[in-house]
Amino acid sequence: MEWIEALAAWPGAALRRSAIAYPLANAAHILSIGVLLGAIVTLDLRLLGVFRGVPLPHLAGPLARMAGWGLGFALLTGLLLFSVSPGAYLGNAAFQIKLALVLAGTLNALALHRGAPWRRALAEGETGAALRVAALLSLLVWTLAVLAGRWIGFL
Repeated sequence: MEWIEALAAWPGAALRRSAIAYPLANAAHILSIGVLLGAIVTLDLRLLGVFRGVPLPHLAGPLARMAGWGLGFALLTGLLLFSVSPGAYLGNAAFQIKLALVLAGTLNALALHRGAPWRRALAEGETGAALRVAALLSLLVWTLAVLAGRWIGFL
């Protein structure tokens, strides 16, 4: 796997040699996850009926964009952290589960936002059963992704 060796050589080696680069990348990863989850949890809770006083169309756009930015930066910073020891991460069951859950959460969000129930909810402001199920699934998957991510260091 040439790309893994290239990652380990750079930026992985630079992060390993620096006293502050890895902690900064780690902090940026945590902040990115905070932005991602803060937006997702707020939107999912609104889909489940919390915050009914705030119209869904007012929340949906900004929160979806923030979640997208959070996900993008979390993936970028996650790749930096991965580059420090790619072989060890690839062999770590918690890391594999985390990647699968991040993929599942991302696909769930994409399916949700491309579907007719989403467009209907934005037009009418009310959510149906399909959106509530997707929101519950989202909350579960993203929570499990965070737990799996925390578990990486213990396996």
